[in-house]
Amino acid sequence: MDQRTLLVRFGMPAIAAGIVLGATLPGVVSGLLAVLAANPSGLPWLFERLFAWLAYLAMTLSVLFGLLLSSKVLDAVAHRPVNFTLHQDLATIGLGMAAVHGALLGLDASMPFSAAQILVPGQAPYAPLAVGVGQAALYLWAVVTASFYARHRTGQRAWRALHYLTFLVFAGATAHGIAAGTDSGRPWAQWIYLAAMTAVAFLLAYRIGISVAERAQRRARSAAAP
Repeated sequence: MDQRTLLVRFGMPAIAAGIVLGATLPGVVSGLLAVLAANPSGLPWLFERLFAWLAYLAMTLSVLFGLLLSSKVLDAVAHRPVNFTLHQDLATIGLGMAAVHGALLGLDASMPFSAAQILVPGQAPYAPLAVGVGQAALYLWAVVTASFYARHRTGQRAWRALHYLTFLVFAGATAHGIAAGTDSGRPWAQWIYLAAMTAVAFLLAYRIGISVAERAQRRARSAAAP
């Protein structure tokens, strides 16, 4: 493992987790105990929502990191291996949280999912189309995340081509959350979706603009060469 990524991979997440847990754990525990006392069967549903949001935020940050990496904006902030490690780990952590979110559907007594309904798109008893879009996005996300660990075998060009699936994953996850999420009608949830889509769209347009400008410069240099 690259020594430059050790602090990013283990130290910074541990510090961040300690800060978050120290600030929120008492309130979270009291809230969970209140839910458990009032409606014990509602805990799986609560954790489904929690892991869904954590997965979506991790995925969004990973997409933003990828766009910033490809546009070389982050090179002035930290070494490329460090930034790439954050990009990779955010994708991996988010994928794990999304998988937990899906698995918890089998424990939700209010709308139980069978194993087939959890795994096969379009078979869900609730909002089958929207849930199916989320399931398809999860599988594409798994492919993209696996490509991080096979990059040296597939080659840089194939890896980059495969990485374009990330935008389908983001679009599918956003559509799934808006159409199937029980929090979609809440103002804070709408602001999260709006902020995520705006940030990704802006950085994508910025990245495309840089690519077009670089190609124009290369053509101009080629035309000026003897």
